[in-house]
Amino acid sequence: MDDHYAWRLIQDARIDRRSAPTTLGDGNTQQTPILIDERGAWQVKAPVSDAAAALLDTLLPVALGGGRFVIAQLGQSLDGRIATESGHSHYVTGEASRVHLHRLRALVDAVIVGAGTVAADDPQLTVRHVPGANPVRVVLDPRARLGADCRLFCDDAVPTLHVVATDAPPSPPGVERVVMPGDGATLDPAAILAMLAERGLERVLVEGGGVTISRFLDAGLLDRLHVVVAPMLIGSGRPALSLWPIERLDTALRPPCRSTPMGDDMFFDLDLRAGKM
Repeated sequence: MDDHYAWRLIQDARIDRRSAPTTLGDGNTQQTPILIDERGAWQVKAPVSDAAAALLDTLLPVALGGGRFVIAQLGQSLDGRIATESGHSHYVTGEASRVHLHRLRALVDAVIVGAGTVAADDPQLTVRHVPGANPVRVVLDPRARLGADCRLFCDDAVPTLHVVATDAPPSPPGVERVVMPGDGATLDPAAILAMLAERGLERVLVEGGGVTISRFLDAGLLDRLHVVVAPMLIGSGRPALSLWPIERLDTALRPPCRSTPMGDDMFFDLDLRAGKM
């Protein structure tokens, strides 16, 4: 089994989360020699390449299961920076990391970014590096400070939700405005997820930036965190995570973690759900 075959199995699992896929997504009648349990653990009798095994280990837990599932991904330097002081981040991590990110987008219902990420990177938040469907784009912009010229406000590739606080200025035309209670600077992560769940968007990727991911992590709302670390030293710049301070190391988060090379980078898969069970 190669990684292309494995990716198609994972997409099938995302479509039918109640049981393991038994056929390829294109209708091929060849039986799939794989058994998958509800947590994504898999067994296979046929030979599996290292790349395929890494995909199954990492992405089946994202594709499987019902109910709410929230994952975040960070790409950072060895010294924990996701961008320079000016916000330049193209690219901290390599091509393999970007392919992985697009696979995550293809497996979720919605992708969340903060206004700072949109202002700095002008992302599209679509699936382009791999086959797959685009998620709904969710932009957290409490003060409605983003301009109408942002790319994700200008195309019609996928629905976009512009989430703002009460009394914020008007949203750009062509996007759906969602008004939520807030202090004008921040929005409640739990309320955001509840709003998305009401729309049937339960599997969510929090893509950036570091401040937005930190708020969801501090609130205990992430089930999984993917961190890709590049062999690079930026020295100063924007930190990957900024969490509430702790006094003792025995109160630090120590979730189960798997690590594997990802191109020239190192990939860490943190299972934050394990501590909740």
